[in-house]
Amino acid sequence: MTDRALAVVRSGALTTVQDLGRPGHAHLGVPRSGALDGPAAALVNRLVGNTADAAVLETTLNGCAVRPRSSVVVAVGGAPCPVAVDGRPVAWGAPVPVPAGALLEVGTAVSGLRSYVAVSGGITVDPVLGSRSTDLLSGLGPPPLTDGAVLPLGAPTVPHARVDVAPQPAPPTELILRVTLGPRDDWFTREAQGTFTSRTYRVSSASNRIGLRTEGPALERAVPGELPSEGMVLGAVQVPPDGRPVVFLADHPTTGGYPVIAVVRTEDLAAAAQAVPGTPMRFLAVRRG
Repeated sequence: MTDRALAVVRSGALTTVQDLGRPGHAHLGVPRSGALDGPAAALVNRLVGNTADAAVLETTLNGCAVRPRSSVVVAVGGAPCPVAVDGRPVAWGAPVPVPAGALLEVGTAVSGLRSYVAVSGGITVDPVLGSRSTDLLSGLGPPPLTDGAVLPLGAPTVPHARVDVAPQPAPPTELILRVTLGPRDDWFTREAQGTFTSRTYRVSSASNRIGLRTEGPALERAVPGELPSEGMVLGAVQVPPDGRPVVFLADHPTTGGYPVIAVVRTEDLAAAAQAVPGTPMRFLAVRRG
């Protein structure tokens, strides 16, 4: 067995392998998947000298612990958290050398929800439909990490970055999501449309990689009945029967029968990935284009 590998010592609440995802397969019923906080994943890859499409680890809330079988360089970004090598604190948001056999511990997020761990050479589990991403909805890609799992690593190609720390956006204390109304906003009363873009919601603890669920005022329908299933896109804001909007994230279904009142700007979804339950949030209507 190659010595270019990571042994998982503590898998954490939910740690998955993620890369840029597998876009272009919606017609097969396959979601895009990929890192929820794309900019954070891209940054840690740059810090260790990986290409943008290299696979990283996406942790949820309480991090993970891994032991490399050879010397590697790692970088941890996204949600701020303590990072240690063999019990010694090391930098978050910067490239850190980790000797062969040392224990890299990624701790509980201080703020935000998802941290990203890049390793020089990238994680090289077998790709499925061109991606190494774990897809929780369809089950494609590698399963979520479990204690004792071993992940193969690629060979580094370029030196890591020479920085002390790389600036990263702070997780949101209030989540503002810019939306374009439609295509089914006319399925809701005028009052409900006004409520959607003027009232404050909160992020629900039922949120996951499939969708960010909300707590707040229910949106009243103007049109009874249900739609035939329609195609769903990343950032679609679907409204199920309870009237509370759901923002579709990377592992969302590719079709759905509940009306979509609006679609979130793609560049705002990284902040949604870091919004912890209870975070106040608002939908801000913007013009198409």
